[in-house]
Amino acid sequence: MEVRYSPDNSSYRSLKTDELRKAFLLQNLFQEGKIEMVYFDLDRAIAGGALPAAEPLQLLSSKKEMAADFFAQRREIGVFNVGGPGNVKADSRVFPLRYKDALYIGLGTKEIAFSSDDPSKPACFYFVSYPAHASYPTALMKFGEVFSAKLGRASDANSRTLNRYIHPKGVRSSQLVMGLTELDEGSVWNTMPSHTHQRRTEIYFYFNLDINSAVFHMMGEPSETRHIVVHDKQAVISPSWSIHSGGGTKNYSFIWAMGGENQEFEDMDNVEMSSLK
Repeated sequence: MEVRYSPDNSSYRSLKTDELRKAFLLQNLFQEGKIEMVYFDLDRAIAGGALPAAEPLQLLSSKKEMAADFFAQRREIGVFNVGGPGNVKADSRVFPLRYKDALYIGLGTKEIAFSSDDPSKPACFYFVSYPAHASYPTALMKFGEVFSAKLGRASDANSRTLNRYIHPKGVRSSQLVMGLTELDEGSVWNTMPSHTHQRRTEIYFYFNLDINSAVFHMMGEPSETRHIVVHDKQAVISPSWSIHSGGGTKNYSFIWAMGGENQEFEDMDNVEMSSLK
């Protein structure tokens, strides 16, 4: 497990491109037959990817970083499948996940394993985990059966569909909030006007991009913004002081995950467009 320590809201301004990417960008999450994970000091979030081939992959605790007997001993997890059909085993239950299906795994689940139905078309399991303070049932969420809302306008190039999977009025959790946003064809902007979350961190995972496409992810304080070029199946972590917006070379999809002081989706500190620099 890789461990990351985030620069603060002053030192990030002096980082060069490679240093900025090393601090905030998650690359190479999907390696055949492996589970890759990054542990952040920010809210003690863990983000990772599992690409099971012929054999299932067990999600195990990292003793040094977690000091836990098993991964979910003090944690909850949200898992999305962004690849071929596969399954997630949570203790004695096996949950089938198709493309854009998700699974919430509650505190106390001892055995977690990922598998692909067809190794030639493997599942790609992206997951985010935060510490949990209460136990909620493990639950499967199928794409198309969760709360969704249309946002934005084509004239502003940000027409999109917001899908909420893990939230107080949907699948319950201790502190994790998670969902999927899809931009319509011809739309490229997400989360504009921008905002910050003083009370929690957020992670954006971008996918549904072809090899010749990219998203320019905006981050930093509103008066001192930076950008990180993001490609398919890469993620960016946003500290509480940072905006998190993006503009792509084409439409795309992204999974957002939050954890911190509360679960209120509308708890945002909005930023006026005129104040961005």
